[in-house]
Amino acid sequence: MSDRPKVIISDYDYGDYEVERAILEQAGARVVALQAKCEEDLFEEVKDCAAIMNQYARVGARTIEHMEQCKVIARYGVGVDIVDVEAATRKGIMVTNVQNYCTEEVADHAITLWLTLARKILAFNEATHKGIWRWQSGAPIFRLRGKEFGIVSFGKIGQAISERAKAFGVNVIVYDPYVAEDVIRAHGVERVSKEEILRRSDYLCMQVPMLPDTRHFLSDAEFALMKPGAIVINTGRGPTIDNKALYLALTEGTLGGAGLDDPEEEPAKKASWDPAGNPLFTLPNVIITPHAAYYSEESILQARETAARQVALVLTGQTPDYPLNLSALKTAS
Repeated sequence: MSDRPKVIISDYDYGDYEVERAILEQAGARVVALQAKCEEDLFEEVKDCAAIMNQYARVGARTIEHMEQCKVIARYGVGVDIVDVEAATRKGIMVTNVQNYCTEEVADHAITLWLTLARKILAFNEATHKGIWRWQSGAPIFRLRGKEFGIVSFGKIGQAISERAKAFGVNVIVYDPYVAEDVIRAHGVERVSKEEILRRSDYLCMQVPMLPDTRHFLSDAEFALMKPGAIVINTGRGPTIDNKALYLALTEGTLGGAGLDDPEEEPAKKASWDPAGNPLFTLPNVIITPHAAYYSEESILQARETAARQVALVLTGQTPDYPLNLSALKTAS
């Protein structure tokens, strides 16, 4: 049995883990890479681990209970809803994430989804490929300039989306009860209530993190308030939109289209998945991408290096760059 600290990679879809291994072996650790799809897949391996890095696999309270010497749980990304941070804190385990690595990519993706739907690019493309050469193939299309562009959650990515959207002449309104007023002023946007952003937005861009109170942030009641023909874009977390309600709003209500970077079921977190289970995949006015908004070759490399570096710092007795529960751990100690 090696006396080097064991670092588990719970799951990964990068093709290899050479980036992580190079960083962690230099810190004196050894890496064990898995492809866990459920917590039970981790129970045995985490007993003697010093650290675990997770991409999609949940590291919940049941997994944490099996840990006997873990020092850090490191997420390959910003969101930590698949890590039970409270359970980790109770056990004295640091939780880290990766920040500031895909702002440009997600903002670009959100704007791409918006313009593709607003300008009916898919309808035009389908028609021309069938030999139909008519501008009416995409009708009706409305001018972007002067329309209301709503952004829900105005962090760094929301702010980057705002700057891009304003270049098209839209009026940007935002809903975020947590962002400071000086940030609102600095970006030249208008803060509004949740009801107002729903009623006013011609285009509504969701960049909402997954929290207990943000699940189904948009559902039947919210869609009922929105303008006829409104377009919804979601480059935040899939479950913040009730997909059954969205389907009804698109087929029986008045919404004009939707662009989703991840459906509510979040397929990457499932052992098996079939799009037949979600009727949104049958609609021509819905674009769904495979949780790819954050992706570029540069951002993937940055995420992998940063996540591994957090582990290396903790294992060598240093403070990580992005600790999420440091103050709670200090209070508990």
